[in-house]
Amino acid sequence: MALTPLELRPLGNTGLKLSSLGFGASPLGNVFGIVSEADAIATVRQAFNLGINFFDTSPYYGGTLSEKMLGKALKALGVPRNEYIVSTKCGRYKEGFDFSAERVTRSIDESLERLQLDYVDILQCHDIEFGSLDQIVTETIPALLKLKEAGKIKFIGITGLPLGIFSYVLDRSPPGTVDVILSYCHYGINDSTLEDLIPYLKSKGVGIISASPLAMGLLTESGPPEWHPASVELKAACQDAAAYCKDKGKNISKLSLQYSLSNKDISTILVGMNSVKQVDENVAAAVEVATVGKDEKAISEIEEILKPVKNQTWPSGIQQS
Repeated sequence: MALTPLELRPLGNTGLKLSSLGFGASPLGNVFGIVSEADAIATVRQAFNLGINFFDTSPYYGGTLSEKMLGKALKALGVPRNEYIVSTKCGRYKEGFDFSAERVTRSIDESLERLQLDYVDILQCHDIEFGSLDQIVTETIPALLKLKEAGKIKFIGITGLPLGIFSYVLDRSPPGTVDVILSYCHYGINDSTLEDLIPYLKSKGVGIISASPLAMGLLTESGPPEWHPASVELKAACQDAAAYCKDKGKNISKLSLQYSLSNKDISTILVGMNSVKQVDENVAAAVEVATVGKDEKAISEIEEILKPVKNQTWPSGIQQS
């Protein structure tokens, strides 16, 4: 039984209820530094014990390592399969992108073996802006529907950065075929453009997952990694905001997470976690926002600093013709 009352939110029309805070398992693939197997297991166990029931991975993270580690950690929990919800992805691999029916069909079998599961709750086409969106509609999604019939997956999702990809695919797919979208870096203090798409997604009955509330490191005290694709101007503004928070005795990462968590139309906010300490901090922030609310004053002060770069994003994928 969870020690903390992490809020559960419905995911579109799936019938699933996800914890408002989701566990991003990419760090378990050593994407941000080495995580031992013991630490991975302890981190997942702590997340589950504190009420997180949604775990998201991909064969791309750490070249399949994230899936393997998450599989071991979930198995170590020793709880019934219906007590947690697992999402993995297809179409993006260490070797590159392949959204063909043949590859995604093979992909799920490989993922299930690594995860040591009989099925995943959600299989998502990973970063579809790097493929042909028409192929996603005419070939990939029909292949995933067959996997659904076979019982290997319960629900179908699509992920990516440019928001336009979601309506492109949803408008061309039969209603109810795509159950979930996963958007990242578009619902945080610096960029809230996902909000404009929410009424449309709700009208389609599509569940909404938002990832990277810290904008891939922009909204942190230590700042983004070297490779971050944001403009110099956006990086500088976010660093100013982080420094301002630090001066005031506040933590920009916590405030950013709480900002994202406070929109209840979003089923879950996915955050990458690689230690028990990170889990504890994130869950505490989630419980605080649900019980006390977010720090409106501090958030509006950060918004003021970020105003000149509000909703500035960066290109991702191939230009669709």
